[in-house]
Amino acid sequence: MPNDRLSRAGRRPIRVSFEFFPPKTPEMEETLWRSIERLAPLGPTFMSVTYGAGGSTRERTHQTVERMVKETTVPPAAHLTCVSATKDEVDAVVDGYREVGVRHIVALRGDPAGGVGSKFEAHPGGYQSTADLVAGIRRRAPEIELSVSAYPEKHPESPSIDADFDVLKAKVDAGANRAITQFFFDNAHYLRYVDEARKRGVHVPIVPGIVAVSNFKQTANFAARTGASIPDWLAARFEGLDNDPQTRQMIAAAVAAEQVLDLVDHGVKDFHFYTMNKADLVYAVCHLLGLRPTAGAGAKAAAA
Repeated sequence: MPNDRLSRAGRRPIRVSFEFFPPKTPEMEETLWRSIERLAPLGPTFMSVTYGAGGSTRERTHQTVERMVKETTVPPAAHLTCVSATKDEVDAVVDGYREVGVRHIVALRGDPAGGVGSKFEAHPGGYQSTADLVAGIRRRAPEIELSVSAYPEKHPESPSIDADFDVLKAKVDAGANRAITQFFFDNAHYLRYVDEARKRGVHVPIVPGIVAVSNFKQTANFAARTGASIPDWLAARFEGLDNDPQTRQMIAAAVAAEQVLDLVDHGVKDFHFYTMNKADLVYAVCHLLGLRPTAGAGAKAAAA
């Protein structure tokens, strides 16, 4: 990575947000909270918590964001899907989020209970699409900030690129404030996607989703299911490192930082990191990008 690009990082400030998944066990909860405590002092604009296939983590997601409201100074963003639920059930979740102080929801159609690859079927008494869900939340909670998803390489279920952009515009027209992209590794895909979205009348921020590749095989398998391509040069970076996790971590941090810095050179300022609840790697990437702990950010107890 060119030294001049690294030296410019601190002079071209960026904004970051982080995504976590809710814990399934007490041990995973400890890992999650160590991750939150590690990354919160970097002053992210928000930290989001995912929602499992078919709404399977609804209670854990709620508990996590409620604790974030109580114990951190960073605004939480709670994921919400419309899979396998009636409108009344989804509305009750929205009300529950509002009651505990959540003011940002990431609205998604969501994966079916069978997971990625299973066919989506809207609940007969539920919201029929993400745009429908966004409109419902906007009517019920007009003060809520709403983020939605975007796919620089097309959603795997979309019949065409045009249909994919129609879905994005429908979500924005329904009231979404921003779109967050699926992760990608070739920045050209993102830059073309944003240009085309603007031509089609989508003018909300489209925040690039970034993943630091701690496990190449795992990431490649997930990318294949979600429609994200793996460039040959990225595979070459991790070649021969299957049994060398320490070197993989260093390569992963450098590759992610390089990707972000290239986007910064194209004028991008906001980035959303899919942390996989691995704080140290993401922290290293952010450090390379010039981010440092902010006074007053992090735990509320420390700020008191």
